[in-house]
Amino acid sequence: MQGSRAERIADQVKELVAQLLSFEVKDPRIGLITVTHVTLTGDLGMARVYYTIVGDDAERARTARALDRASAFVRRRVAEDMNMRRTPEIRFYYDDNIERQERVEMLLRDIAAEREARERAAGPPADDQPE
Repeated sequence: MQGSRAERIADQVKELVAQLLSFEVKDPRIGLITVTHVTLTGDLGMARVYYTIVGDDAERARTARALDRASAFVRRRVAEDMNMRRTPEIRFYYDDNIERQERVEMLLRDIAAEREARERAAGPPADDQPE
């Protein structure tokens, strides 16, 4: 039962943090950001907020610094809105799963294209040859 409670709280934290970052955190270094998911420790003492952004490595670094600075404000607002006895510490982590997924998809496309090129170069299979 603990897992389902933690998941519900994590979903609530995710929605609230996404709203806060979009509408209340006024730091211009936080660009177009998407909160992908939130995980909570077993004791609900820490929330790991995973996010992605549009931009290069420099933009990612600026956003990470801005999020670190905003974490106390975000935690305070989460405490106010969720009315929890103990509010989890908020830590932000860049979610590189999307980049990894794109890399795997690109590799699979390259493999398929290479296989197709080899098959075209080898010609039709032997059983398709005219007699």
